[in-house]
Amino acid sequence: MTDIQKINSNPVLFTGAGPGDPDLITVKGMKALNKADLIIYAGSLVPKAVLKWAQKAECINSASLHLDEIIDLMKTAFNKGKNIVRLHTGDPSLYGAIFEQMAQLDKNNIPYKVIPGVTAAFAAAAGLGIEYTLPEITQTLILTRMAGRTPVPESETLERLASHGASMAIYLSITLVSKVQKILVDAYGKDFICAIAYKVSHPEERFVCVPLKNLAKTVKKEEIRSQALIVVSKSLNSDKGSMIYKSKLYDKSFSHEYRK
Repeated sequence: MTDIQKINSNPVLFTGAGPGDPDLITVKGMKALNKADLIIYAGSLVPKAVLKWAQKAECINSASLHLDEIIDLMKTAFNKGKNIVRLHTGDPSLYGAIFEQMAQLDKNNIPYKVIPGVTAAFAAAAGLGIEYTLPEITQTLILTRMAGRTPVPESETLERLASHGASMAIYLSITLVSKVQKILVDAYGKDFICAIAYKVSHPEERFVCVPLKNLAKTVKKEEIRSQALIVVSKSLNSDKGSMIYKSKLYDKSFSHEYRK
């Protein structure tokens, strides 16, 4: 352990802010913000409302900063013995670009931990009133994105993933909606209902459910250009009142260790 680490043994806390509503941060995340001396937050996506949980921290918006500048801020604060929170939208492990930050912290012998958060796909399901995994109808949820400026592996193209017919939450792809529509129509059918989930859990939250054939023109009509998920699921195409298949867990004829 270095002399600096003896002075400051507190790890940098990569913390999930949740999807936008400040009350959807975890209790552990809230406590981290309470205690923080420095919060570096992804201001392009994390609303300032989440910072209401900070009590004494200097709050720095990282939207205009590059990686080296972010690491320098962490290093300087760590060397001064401060508590540091790196606040990411949703859950840090999903499109959070935290791996490259961790690599730089490793090089500087600065410890870190991750506090998970609620990702937008789950807040969208709550807002839509759906379950992504319906018994015997759909049991898989795919979280993905279209290839754009950031490529995706050939084995993970949207075409290949959509061919499974599973539930999907498609991130960071609303500007490529025409391409998304074509792929999804080919896989699910033009009349399959999808949902556009805009700024989930924010005050401006909107959900629009449309057939896939109308997806692109609806996005244009609604003037949605960012911060939106496209949700595709058989759950959106199922009638709650005529459900044939139900979970075995609550079936009165199904026994298990808690119910004989």
